[in-house]
Amino acid sequence: MKRRSNSLVDLMLVSNPQLLSVVRGAIERLSEIFGFSPAECRSVTRAVDEALANVIRHAYGNRPDRIIQVCCGRVYHQAAGKRREGLEILLLDRGVAFDHKKLKERCLDEVKPGGLGLHFIRDSVDIMEHSRVRGTNQLRLVKFANPRAAATH
Repeated sequence: MKRRSNSLVDLMLVSNPQLLSVVRGAIERLSEIFGFSPAECRSVTRAVDEALANVIRHAYGNRPDRIIQVCCGRVYHQAAGKRREGLEILLLDRGVAFDHKKLKERCLDEVKPGGLGLHFIRDSVDIMEHSRVRGTNQLRLVKFANPRAAATH
């Protein structure tokens, strides 16, 4: 695994759902360091947890022995003369390719289990991008700190 220049924390884990709590702990602490509010920390943590559960379930077919990389780093975005700092989280796996045609979010009005994960993820982050590069699925999540919080750390 190659270290990225903006890398702060890189984790490599097997696709065992029991390990999700370890990643949740790391993401929650890292988002606190970025100055996110407690609600934002929980939201980002929930988004990463849901995304990892989807990798385990859909990309790896619930096989508990496949490798997932979680790479966390600092990113910056310049807009309207202001520089914003953000937390970037990349999830990398070599499972089944993500099929955008099968991607379905269900209506929030439907009361039934399942299908809400994408809503949670999209509502929790500012950027969600998915790609597949040389056999690797890459999910990029970015959450920008609000200016007041970014100034305090």
